[in-house]
Amino acid sequence: MDSQHWRATVTAAQDGDRQALDELVAGWLPLVYNIVGRALNGHADVDDVVQETMLRAVGNLGSLRDPDSFRSWLVAIAMRQIRDRERRRTPDRLEETASSDFAELTVLRLQLEGQRREVAEAARWLDDEDRQLLSLWWLEVAGELTRRELAAAVGITRQHAAVRVQRMKERLETSRGIVRALDGACADLRELTGRWNGRPDSVWRKRLARHIRGCGYCGDTRESVVPAERLLVGIALVPLPVGFTLSLAFGGKTAVATGTAGSAGWSAKLLGALAKPAVAMTAGATIVAGGAYVVTQPPDAPPPRAAVTPTATASTSGPPPPSAPPAPKPTPTKKKADLYGTVVDAVDRAPDPNTRPAALPRRPEPGITSTGGPKAVMQHRGDSVTLSGRGYVLVRWQISPKSRPGALVMPSWTGLKGKVFHVASGGWRRMDDPLPGAPNGYATGMGGPAIGYAELPSGTQQMWQNEYFYVDGTVTLTQNERGCDYGLTVFPSNRQAVEEDINAGPAQGALRYGLVRDTGTDSAPVPQYVTRSTPADPATVPQRSRV
Repeated sequence: MDSQHWRATVTAAQDGDRQALDELVAGWLPLVYNIVGRALNGHADVDDVVQETMLRAVGNLGSLRDPDSFRSWLVAIAMRQIRDRERRRTPDRLEETASSDFAELTVLRLQLEGQRREVAEAARWLDDEDRQLLSLWWLEVAGELTRRELAAAVGITRQHAAVRVQRMKERLETSRGIVRALDGACADLRELTGRWNGRPDSVWRKRLARHIRGCGYCGDTRESVVPAERLLVGIALVPLPVGFTLSLAFGGKTAVATGTAGSAGWSAKLLGALAKPAVAMTAGATIVAGGAYVVTQPPDAPPPRAAVTPTATASTSGPPPPSAPPAPKPTPTKKKADLYGTVVDAVDRAPDPNTRPAALPRRPEPGITSTGGPKAVMQHRGDSVTLSGRGYVLVRWQISPKSRPGALVMPSWTGLKGKVFHVASGGWRRMDDPLPGAPNGYATGMGGPAIGYAELPSGTQQMWQNEYFYVDGTVTLTQNERGCDYGLTVFPSNRQAVEEDINAGPAQGALRYGLVRDTGTDSAPVPQYVTRSTPADPATVPQRSRV
């Protein structure tokens, strides 16, 4: 909307107009979410920083003298909250990982492809200060901010901002080269990244950049590289996550924050509108994405009084009018929850050796068709197989750290139509179990001290030799190898084969019987890396998927 509209909206909100405040918060919340999300790369603190930013903006709106400067004022508040959060981080929190990588969210929600996807993923490799500046410059190039607003938010002059942006762009281009190289097939780069844990940082950025500068393969750009500013022009804001809510607690502190002598102040007016008649001043107001308020009572507040409906005519004498018969109470209807699966996000504990599995529920199995036939072997990044129908599927793991250890980028399930469940784990062993008769130094299916180990992303379930799934619909499984070597073999299967596997052991005795995961209901777990969308790069599917 134009600046004249927002000026009027800000002014009305300052005067206590509830609808104007709703529109103001709903209109500018996505901008704040994008700035904070990109600056913190989707860290778990994003929601808290966004909430604190909007709380401070709402609580201090009455102090804003020029409504035309609302956007730059709001962005400056967001950047101060980001910097405050960085100062509050203790040494033991410096290694915290993002709970929902914002680069992945950008790629998936905006459906970025090619070099636009490359720019989004390159942001992971920037230092905190550069990523904060990128969060503003990205929006400047996309037409959401001006250079004056960018400079004001960072607290520097426009001339200094130009220098800072140019240096950040240079490091961003270096990071784009790293993303391209990691997507390639350079054998020397594979050897270099053998011990890399898969988490971008400045040390590995310098190492990989040094390799790229001296490598004829990685340094050979096979397509013209479009400048980042041209790629970002017109890109929309990343939409708020489904179910995102912003809770603003209006307490005594907020009530007096903007009060002035001789005036109740904007916050007091707002509280007056929100807190009638039974909701105490310490109540909370939740702003749902979309701008609607839900006012809640504190736990110790008295219950609301019953509303009294006035009669059409008032009378002070005579018998009371006959009371109307009570209206029939509406029959409460219970909405059945549409449950479907629980994502297995916690690292599981393997059952003790020789522990028998639980009973395996029965599901219909008319049969599964596979684009890879009865045995699809996937050994390279990008290999995929599409499964359709209703029935069981076996995914057999083969990890080869002896060839190349390091971070293991998990396979992903994409384009899901219908449902997919995790049924059972078998094959006599988990991949981290000891290998009977293995040569010295090669201790488990994940590797050993002499050759290195395959390393799972934090929080990912440990795989077993055989993993069984149930498909009811259509889904594509993609091999996303990037660090450690691994292969997958995919077989359409059946319940009898699953039971035989999880209840049998090798000739020398069961190292482990199998593990049943299927509950037989819609609460059965779904794979960790699953989505109904079809991203350009399946490796970007987030670990904590929801379907």
